[in-house]
Amino acid sequence: MTDLETMPVQDTDLLTDEVIETEEPTAAHIVKVKPGENAQAVVLEARIMGTPVEALCGFTWVPSRDPKNLPLCEECKAMYGLYKDFNDNLSDTPSD
Repeated sequence: MTDLETMPVQDTDLLTDEVIETEEPTAAHIVKVKPGENAQAVVLEARIMGTPVEALCGFTWVPSRDPKNLPLCEECKAMYGLYKDFNDNLSDTPSD
């Protein structure tokens, strides 16, 4: 038995497989939101609270700057295109 196997786990909520990127994104990502949520509001709250958000491509980060000067993530763009194909009510641009 190793030392790791004998150590008690006090709070299982702290254990996670999620990896949060610590580097600034090099592309503007489309944030994953629940039905009825506003993506801009989700990003604003994450910036204020310092909580991570997840992009359609799976990239997870804490928003900290305006992404308007960055190119759009090609994976997010492709995923949004798939969502748009299967949902008639989505706009041509994810900012709406």
